[in-house]
Amino acid sequence: MIVQPIHLYTIGFTQKTAEQFFGLLKNHGIQVLVDTRLKPDSQLSGFAKGRDLPYLLQNLISCDYRYMPEMAPEESFLKQYREDSAWDQYEVAFKGLLEKRNLIAQLDRQWWQNHRACLLCSEHEPDHCHRRLVAEYMALHWSEVEIYHLM
Repeated sequence: MIVQPIHLYTIGFTQKTAEQFFGLLKNHGIQVLVDTRLKPDSQLSGFAKGRDLPYLLQNLISCDYRYMPEMAPEESFLKQYREDSAWDQYEVAFKGLLEKRNLIAQLDRQWWQNHRACLLCSEHEPDHCHRRLVAEYMALHWSEVEIYHLM
């Protein structure tokens, strides 16, 4: 049996103009933007505010929006990371949280195979962002996941 690959993209909205952000999504054929942020309606989000994104995505690039708070970190994780900037500790704790939540059991594998989806968070680069950890978690459980970070 041939397993259909899952092309999983990630993107951060900071350090990008709206033109760059929506252009990257459009140029890579993203069908669904999956918002993994804890607070998608933060005032710091600018054009990427959760309440505005569905409208902008649909009208600018014919892309759907899906909010998945189960992929977001807990407030306590973010607070601790802001206080001590210990990424290694944050990474271990967040991976443990994904396992505790049993995130993989909440995801429909076939949906991910049938949609070109992109995980959204705020960080410009994926190195110190939970969206990378979510993508790697999915790849750990589903061998057909191929991860692409849009910059």
